Amino acid sequence: MSGALKVVAPGLHTTIQDLGRYGYQAMGVPVSGALDWMSFRLANRLVGNADNTPALEILYQGPTLEVVAERVHIGLAGGDAAIELIGDGRSTVGGWRSLMLRRGQIFRIGRLSEAACCYLSAEGGFAVEPCLGSASTFVRGGFGGFKGRILHADDLVPLAGETDGSRAALSLRRPPATVRDEPIRIVLGPQHDHFSDQAVETLLHAEFTVSTSADRMGIRLDGPRLGHRGGYNIVSDGIATGAIQVPGSGQPILLLADHQTTGGYPKIATVISADLPAVGRRRPGDPIRFTAVTAADAERLRRQQEAALEALSAGMVPVGALGAFDAELLHRVNLISGAVSGHE
Repeated sequence: MSGALKVVAPGLHTTIQDLGRYGYQAMGVPVSGALDWMSFRLANRLVGNADNTPALEILYQGPTLEVVAERVHIGLAGGDAAIELIGDGRSTVGGWRSLMLRRGQIFRIGRLSEAACCYLSAEGGFAVEPCLGSASTFVRGGFGGFKGRILHADDLVPLAGETDGSRAALSLRRPPATVRDEPIRIVLGPQHDHFSDQAVETLLHAEFTVSTSADRMGIRLDGPRLGHRGGYNIVSDGIATGAIQVPGSGQPILLLADHQTTGGYPKIATVISADLPAVGRRRPGDPIRFTAVTAADAERLRRQQEAALEALSAGMVPVGALGAFDAELLHRVNLISGAVSGHE
């Protein structure tokens, strides 16, 4: 093994993810993959990785890790996540940047308050065996990622290769803002005709709240009840990521990366792909409002999102080139070469 990150403390829910496992839903295997794939891709680009390189997805409270390699170049992206360096003294390095660390250094990703998730990449990625063509962890199924589960204390998460230290640490010139109250855009259907006209109007004009029943499979939304037109059971059919299904309770469930592949409740609408990262960032208690767009709008908005991602990537600059105070450098250097008495 070329090196590893040792898990000192695992955090709340840390897994290895990539961009997903495609082609197996017909056999009941969900796509999985990063909830916020925009931040995931940016984390990888900060260390020069391909977009689909396996990285750590961190939910709510991050892990404490020790470097078990000569050096490792890490990148962090998502919300207000920051890197806390633990040693003789503690210092904090902001997110949306990369950082070179050396053997024995211990660092922590603390509590997230602006987003539900963030992503920690390592130059070259993590050396995990693909399962059905993907490194994504599906915890409910117990496969993919690191032993098919969340990280535990004392795990050694293997790095894919040694970092030679030649790549400059990068930072985003203008990190994307984390906004948790913008409307989420949806396309109505595929079964919105199974709901009353009032239910559709309620979906588009009321405010819902992310409940505490929220995980990688989906989030239950608290708010007004959505009434069905007739019964609430249908012949089970396929489910797309972002589908909003409504069981007999009338309380909608927004399905995310680890969702089941079929379901027998009507789906009133589907979140457009461009807004899935924004949904993945929502935390319990956050508001959710919906606005309807057409399928053509959804395609245009996704193209715009890809262009925005490229612009963000083009705006990456070497750390220290932002003209801002460099706290990391301050902690590394000795600013005092000597001292004299004020009475001399």
